[in-house]
Amino acid sequence: MQGVPHAYAQEVLEELARHGLQPLPETPTWFLRDAVRELYKYEIKVLKARLLGGEFPRHEYAGRVIGLRRRYPLLSVPVELWTRTSPP
Repeated sequence: MQGVPHAYAQEVLEELARHGLQPLPETPTWFLRDAVRELYKYEIKVLKARLLGGEFPRHEYAGRVIGLRRRYPLLSVPVELWTRTSPP
């Protein structure tokens, strides 16, 4: 089944590219959001493992989480604002 074509905002395309994602116009926004969320969750798990492995002190953890979250601004933007549906 073919997806509905989307016109992704340039800023969204740039953020997606930072994470290695290059959507086609038919790529559903939910698919991209899930992919970005999974990348973020993976990085959080790695960060937690590094903390538990003693790579940095516990008092630095919150700051590192905040820094990581800033690398994923799309997670704070509703997917409805990522695109405009192209007219038929």
